Amino acid sequence: MPGSDIITGTLDILILKAVSWGPEHGYGIGKWIRQNTGDNVIVQEGVLYPALHRLERKGLLLEKWGQSDGGRAAKFYTLSAAGRKHLVAEAKRWTNVARSVTYALGRT
Repeated sequence: MPGSDIITGTLDILILKAVSWGPEHGYGIGKWIRQNTGDNVIVQEGVLYPALHRLERKGLLLEKWGQSDGGRAAKFYTLSAAGRKHLVAEAKRWTNVARSVTYALGRT
C-alpha cells in the first residue's frame, strides 16, 4: 500500500502536527511521530524528507537553518499560516473518517 493517498495524507498530517508545537528538524519530527503513535508509526528518512520537501513546496511548511541540540547545522521546519489552517481542516476530516471506518469495522 506504499504511496497510497491514505498513507501520504496520514504522514502529512502527522508532520504538520509535529511542527505545530514549534520549530523542529527532520530527526525530531520522526522521533515525535514515533513517540506519539506508541511506536506504531516509524517513518524512514527516505520517506520523511521527501514529504517535508513536498509540504514546503505546497507552502504548508517554512524552513530555516539553525543548530540542533548537538551543535550540528540542521534545517528546522515550522508551520506557515496556510499549514496551520490545513492542519485544523485535515484533523477534523481525519477524525470523521477514522470514526466512520471504526464504526464500519465494528459492524457484524
